[in-house]
Amino acid sequence: MIHLLYDGGLSDSSVSAAIISISIILMSGFLMTRITKKLRLPNVTAYIVAGILIGPYCFNLIPKTIITSTSFLSDIALAFIAFSTGQFFRLDVLKKNGGKVLVVTLSEAILASLLIFILTFFILHLKLSFSIVLSALAATTAPASTMMTIRQTGAKGDFVETLLQVVALDNIVGLMAYSVAISIALHSSTGESFSLWRIFTPILTNALVLFLGGVFGVVLALMVKPKTRSSDNRLIISVALLFAFCGICTIFEISPLLGCMSMGTVYINMTDDDKLFKQLNYFSPPFLLMFFVRSGMSFDLPALVNTSGAIGSSPLLLIGVLYFIIRIIGKYAGSFLGCLAAKKPKETRNYLGLALIPQAGVAIGLAALGARTLGGETGNALETIILASSVLYELIGPASAKLSLYLSKSYSTKLEDLVQVSEKTADGKEKSQVELLIDRIQKIQKELPAHTINEAEEAFTEAAENNNTAFWGEVQKQNMKEVVRKRRKS
Repeated sequence: MIHLLYDGGLSDSSVSAAIISISIILMSGFLMTRITKKLRLPNVTAYIVAGILIGPYCFNLIPKTIITSTSFLSDIALAFIAFSTGQFFRLDVLKKNGGKVLVVTLSEAILASLLIFILTFFILHLKLSFSIVLSALAATTAPASTMMTIRQTGAKGDFVETLLQVVALDNIVGLMAYSVAISIALHSSTGESFSLWRIFTPILTNALVLFLGGVFGVVLALMVKPKTRSSDNRLIISVALLFAFCGICTIFEISPLLGCMSMGTVYINMTDDDKLFKQLNYFSPPFLLMFFVRSGMSFDLPALVNTSGAIGSSPLLLIGVLYFIIRIIGKYAGSFLGCLAAKKPKETRNYLGLALIPQAGVAIGLAALGARTLGGETGNALETIILASSVLYELIGPASAKLSLYLSKSYSTKLEDLVQVSEKTADGKEKSQVELLIDRIQKIQKELPAHTINEAEEAFTEAAENNNTAFWGEVQKQNMKEVVRKRRKS
């Protein structure tokens, strides 16, 4: 264990142990990405695997006191994930086909949750408190893998627009379902009688959180002025408000997801400033890494092959495998029926479900919150199944998303489809294949950006440069004052 690194046998809860633990968490997550990158696997998979390796069931490098005392990381991670998702809810975009997207989202989310509930409660005869929360988590989708694939392929069109909006709305539906489910689960475990008020209470609570998040979004828009406020101060203010909102939600034991999403939505619609999101996306990776690695450390490997008496008689491994398969079926069938009802094009209807397979950040965050709320073996089993299935989803998620984009004809690998050029010369003669190829290459070169630095890094670099310029400007001003003072004395 890590405390053996210290002379004198310092306790696991010491400041030194905490600092070195954070270092090990960050470095192990990074090193594991060097391996998964060669295998073309997403970083989330690397972080979870790294957590399992350094956790108590493998090398046991991190003290259990550190693992239990960092449960707040799930709230912070959800805050960053949700706030960045809010940028996709632009009112002008939602007005175009928001109704159709809502039909598709409700169809695939509800069907996936319903099939999982039928599986766990009626077929496997698992306890209600576990079955209803697990089925609610089935509605969520991971946006990161899908967005990364879209950026890499340059895909566009109705399929891509529908996909981005469905993924964003998916997590709202999932959170609402989770809020209702966790309330019913807590009351069912106590044996109290059922009432409709237990369903409406979490809905009203989330409506209040949604409103409060919008208020924080207005405050953020007023405090973070894109043209007058320096980039570093904008970053400081936004992080401070996100943390403050998270703290308020934690006091009342409410998920910050919906409120932070509302906060991001209000900000983007009031300011039309997406640079702040890019700065935060460049600032948040260490927090997200620590959250996913910690989730891996909390992964109970022995429980996966055993039976948990707190939820039923079925082994967790069997539950996890069936959850993995049935959720995919529910997502695909639900999106197909939803697109059919919304009269979406054939390409969107047939292949949208493939892009909704990934499940990671939001589901893992909610599972961590659920494990903390339910506690005991039930909470442990819930987090174990979500973590195990998330690794599988992230293994096939990016490939299935790319396949859906290709089959829906949202992007093409053919050069003639990427750029359109005139097939005739100025004097009306037909161009040769070589001439057409040269024209297309030249047109692509003109469309390429002047540099290869990604937008998030550019935004973060600009903040550093502004801060550096301000610092040296102040130094120069002080030097000039000193020169004037000396001249006056002489």
